[in-house]
Amino acid sequence: MQPFECTSTLPRKEEFFSLYETTGWNGNGVYTPEILYSAICNSWYVITVYKNDHLVGFGRILSDGVYQTFICDLIVHPDYQNKGMGRAILNQLLEKCKSSGIRWVQLSSAKNKQSFYKKFGFQERPADAPGMQLFFESY
Repeated sequence: MQPFECTSTLPRKEEFFSLYETTGWNGNGVYTPEILYSAICNSWYVITVYKNDHLVGFGRILSDGVYQTFICDLIVHPDYQNKGMGRAILNQLLEKCKSSGIRWVQLSSAKNKQSFYKKFGFQERPADAPGMQLFFESY
């Protein structure tokens, strides 16, 4: 059995779309493979994890490279969840922030995943200063 291979290179469009589809985040089909690939191409830093040449894990950072950082799209294929891969990806993303001198790391957690991030020291925003969002259904 081959070990996992971690890289900081972008995955192929089709393999990322396939992994992304395992999350249920695209339930309404808004994001095409082209849209998602364009998004990840604009990342500041990415981590990809392969097993037997199949993409099984991914995480990325959006950043200005100075002080603002946002971790997003931390994805582990369901067959590999609860085996330490998410932890390894997040550790590598946080190490990139530290080595670049970035101190403020933000993220949005998937439903019921807050406890995972709390293990790394992340704290929920206070109720009187929550994050906000706006999603355009169509243009």
